[in-house]
Amino acid sequence: MPTESSSAWTKTTCAYCGVGCGVEAKPNSKGQLDIRGDKDHPANYGRLCSKGLALGETVTHEGRLLYPRIGGVRTDWNSALDHVAKSFADTIAEHGPDSVAFYVSGQILTEDYYVANKLMKGFIGSGNIDTNSRLCMSSTVAGHQRAFGTDTVPGCYTDLEQADMVVITGSNMAWCHPVLYQRLKAAKLQRPNLFVVSIDPRVTDTCEIADLHLPINPGSDVVLFNGLLNYLASNGNLNQAFIDNHTEHFDQTLAQARQDLENVGDLHKVLGIQESDLHRFYQRFAQTEKVVTLFSQGVNQSTCGSDKVNSILNCHLATGRIGNPGSGPFSLTGQPNAMGGREVGGLASTLAVHIPFGNDRGHQLVSEFWETDQLAAKPGLKAVDLFDAIDEGKVKAIWIMATNPVVSLPDADKIKRALKKCPMVVVSDCIADTDTTRCADVLLPAQGWSEKSGTVTNSERRISRQRRLLPSPGEARPDWWIISEVGKRMGFAKAFDYLHEGEVFREYALMTQLGNLDGSSRDLDLSGLTTISDSEYANLQPQQWPLRQPDEKIEHKRLFSDGRFFTPSGKAQFIGVSYQAPATQTSTDLPLSLNSGRIRDQWHTMTRTGLSARLGAHLPEPYVSVHPDDAEKYQLQDGRIARMYNQWGSAQIRVNITPRMTPGQLFMPIHWTGVVSSAGRVCTLVSPDTDKVSGQPEFKFTPAAIEAWQYSSEALFISPTPIDTSNLDYWVRQKITGGYLYRIASQLTPAKLSHSLGQIVAAQNMTGQEIQFSSPEQGQYRYALMQKDHIEVSYIVASDLQNSDFDWVQSLLDGAVDTTVQSSILSGIAEGRLASGRTVCACKQVGKNTICQSIRDHDLSTVEGISEHTSAGTGCGSCVPELQSILDEELINLGTAL
Repeated sequence: MPTESSSAWTKTTCAYCGVGCGVEAKPNSKGQLDIRGDKDHPANYGRLCSKGLALGETVTHEGRLLYPRIGGVRTDWNSALDHVAKSFADTIAEHGPDSVAFYVSGQILTEDYYVANKLMKGFIGSGNIDTNSRLCMSSTVAGHQRAFGTDTVPGCYTDLEQADMVVITGSNMAWCHPVLYQRLKAAKLQRPNLFVVSIDPRVTDTCEIADLHLPINPGSDVVLFNGLLNYLASNGNLNQAFIDNHTEHFDQTLAQARQDLENVGDLHKVLGIQESDLHRFYQRFAQTEKVVTLFSQGVNQSTCGSDKVNSILNCHLATGRIGNPGSGPFSLTGQPNAMGGREVGGLASTLAVHIPFGNDRGHQLVSEFWETDQLAAKPGLKAVDLFDAIDEGKVKAIWIMATNPVVSLPDADKIKRALKKCPMVVVSDCIADTDTTRCADVLLPAQGWSEKSGTVTNSERRISRQRRLLPSPGEARPDWWIISEVGKRMGFAKAFDYLHEGEVFREYALMTQLGNLDGSSRDLDLSGLTTISDSEYANLQPQQWPLRQPDEKIEHKRLFSDGRFFTPSGKAQFIGVSYQAPATQTSTDLPLSLNSGRIRDQWHTMTRTGLSARLGAHLPEPYVSVHPDDAEKYQLQDGRIARMYNQWGSAQIRVNITPRMTPGQLFMPIHWTGVVSSAGRVCTLVSPDTDKVSGQPEFKFTPAAIEAWQYSSEALFISPTPIDTSNLDYWVRQKITGGYLYRIASQLTPAKLSHSLGQIVAAQNMTGQEIQFSSPEQGQYRYALMQKDHIEVSYIVASDLQNSDFDWVQSLLDGAVDTTVQSSILSGIAEGRLASGRTVCACKQVGKNTICQSIRDHDLSTVEGISEHTSAGTGCGSCVPELQSILDEELINLGTAL
């Protein structure tokens, strides 16, 4: 299909978070893409984060799954599709439709989601299709449905700029939704009186713009917002007219909140914050009419996540602050198309297009629309329950699409064991080697971002096009096509006879009209797009639903501004909630609580961002953040390796000692996998406890213990290709320009580790000039093999590498070797082009040494000065807090700090 293009730049949408930034891209001479922000897109108006700016570097064919495989052997598409269809059909015939399942992803497009949901629920006849969105947004879905009758995000991004108070709870926006954070930061610079509150157990970069930080105890959100509801009622700050005319069950909910507060006792002590800070928050919320509450994974990922969501919604309903400019609750979606999946019915707990299970009329309408008599009549298995059923042998065939559950699901080692014994595991992916593809019987090569075409929906209900920019490598195909072909082979040819993704979209848009012709029955309404032509679909501008007719210009639509909700009574429902402690508590043996989350420059399990050298340079190893008091108590050293463990699993990670943590709490990122690390998967430790309503796992509170891991040597090893790590005790692989950097720790002596690494070099059968340095007395060994004027392979070994700056090693393969490079290898001290230091600004590739030198050379005293002289911080801006920290530290060293 044609795509919209202007001067060779094609408009598309970012592949990462739910902000849904508009991107403009065009192919370049390197076979990659030049990338810039789309200044016309209402999500970002030209801004991009470090990940978005690096998209062009991730379209490499390196590591791609290129051809179908059965049992590890390459095959053709017809054979693979026949095999999948027959395997599923035979399993269903013998064990029934609930013996098979799909596990899909917020990374696939709406058209893909629609076809997958249609095949499973409509024609296989089971509700067993769930998505990795269960792990990030399902508590919000449940909270919305209970309060509003539908899964509705009522607000718009422009509400952030129109609000007088923004509450950010359970979100490190600066790292996880950086472009939206930059919009909020810009609004605060323009209006300093905009009051920002950050509610987070950790001090994060988001706190940079916060007027008030509330580091509440993990899991205590319900108590906080029940307290707020009580404060609003006790101090005459309710919108009684709104409550009376547009809501139900307020009195019961308030009574339950007050009983909850009585049960917990001293509120500020339960929360773990200063009483004055708590009063300031309550008072400011009560007195400010335009309040937006932004919430994300810190709220959702909990065994009481649904209740947390409703505790927030209760406060907005009680004040009538919903559906109006600058006010309302706002869920920050995690993935680029989690919203699209929620819309079409990609969750096991919903049927389709916001029609729930249990609605007889809705069931009839969907059956007639899809022309099927096999429509699923009950919800399917939610993610954790689904993989439990695989482990128990109840589900015997699973098709996993565009996600990596062996890394991302809790109790991850159990997930791996379950898949290993499942009779049929099909994986569609664009990457050949992931922890999950290693468990597959059948691999199907799917198109990736820049190759596939379709739509995504962002956090503010805005549909945008992802467009095809490059040809697909090998035999990769669109997900919707793969699913449709299997559907045809299972006997449902008429239902899946699509020529292109535009036909799928039109059918989906038409389906949103079922029982909803006037848009009054459900919020999701795409009736204005049901008759768009192929050309109009190809050139579709961003559209925000509900859409009774296409948006001819950018619209900013809010729902519930008329006080009408999608419940049977038309009124919003107050939901009474009470505090529940996390399901599994700390103990003498497991005295610390583990929190998990994202970091600035990586995404999910790094299958895409891990391909970018510049994104890997900022935080290259899995780590655990620990408060100094806990580090002293458990004899941990900053930069050394620790072992973290509990009854579910263990991990080996670097220690990051920081006062930003609260004593008794740990934080570890989610991104590292078994493909790129020896023991860096945080989800091997995460409790499998889930929310009883939403099924969302408890990622934010898992009891754990930690201890120092003893080792005798460390190494850095660079190679143009991956190496055999089977004999290494600890290793992490990082993509660098021209190859890979391995960070290694070993219980061998430095001399023995150097010998072992020398054997790895020898196994590569390379020839060339050798550069060597060895000092057995100091336990230091350095080696490089040079061909012509380029380094082919190199390593550095020492008893401890953490007290020296060896970040320059990752640049050894990037450029020609001169005397300064050779001198750097021999001396162990960076010279010449290698001296820029650890990457701080991923967008502009500016290192710490360059920044520090600029501060000294130019007597800089502001971050703006650093940006002017080095360009650091002039890309997405998410490194600005780190620039400030470096500046503060350097000024102290220079003795000029104020």
